[in-house]
Amino acid sequence: MDYVRLARLDKPIGIYLVLWPTLWALWFAAEGIPAMDVLAIFIAGSVFMRSAGCVINDFADRKIDGHVKRTEARPLVTGRVSAKQALIFFAVLCLLSFILVLFTNELTIYLSFGALALASAYPFMKRYTYLPQVVLGAAFAWSVPMAYAAQVNELPAHIWLIYMATVLWTVAYDTMYAMVDRDDDIKIGVKSTAILFGSADRAIIAFLQVLVILTLSLLGEQLEMGQFYFLSIVVASVLFVYQQHLIRHRDRDECFKAFLNNNWVGMVLFLGLFLDFYVR
Repeated sequence: MDYVRLARLDKPIGIYLVLWPTLWALWFAAEGIPAMDVLAIFIAGSVFMRSAGCVINDFADRKIDGHVKRTEARPLVTGRVSAKQALIFFAVLCLLSFILVLFTNELTIYLSFGALALASAYPFMKRYTYLPQVVLGAAFAWSVPMAYAAQVNELPAHIWLIYMATVLWTVAYDTMYAMVDRDDDIKIGVKSTAILFGSADRAIIAFLQVLVILTLSLLGEQLEMGQFYFLSIVVASVLFVYQQHLIRHRDRDECFKAFLNNNWVGMVLFLGLFLDFYVR
């Protein structure tokens, strides 16, 4: 149970937020349902790499998590899992992910090293920059080129619009997440976009959300997507407005609720994409 909590398998929201852009990329690459083996590899890989990211994050934060209300009971803080055990667990999860990638192609294998580098670097960024959410976005979005490469063995230019939309979306929702811990983070000297943005946090999150919508719309225009795709973008826009409503008072619980709501954003966008290709 301690390892389940360390990998955050009891809180699967992070898996979903990694998985939705991965599925977007696979469906765009295949122009419909992707190869079943590739789909299975990336679903499993999303679970393993998100779990690995949580483990290395907790390892990096093991000496500061005890000072944050939300994280004070994590296994590495309480001593129920040792630092050495956590590193071994991280290595095993990364190895399992790499074994999966070996069943794809050479391009995807090369890209996987970028995924490992980003996932390993992110937890330490909050000590050096106020933009760790950007690094997290780059890490979460790296599944996009990997999934595309695994399906079609190439990286067409339009995938970087999917990548950009994913990075922007991640920075927006993870800033909401950071707003939950902002007071504690300021006390212990941890950096985040929530601290950097200060009183402009809601406006900047809204700006990022608008950029996500515009980027996905541009992608849809380039690829001549249909009504279901664009309808899903409209619904996602409504969900973004709802999130702005939730964070209006910067209440911890409401900010966390807004963060969780992004699972529905990812799901709605995937559903629109799925239906668009299905009816062709």
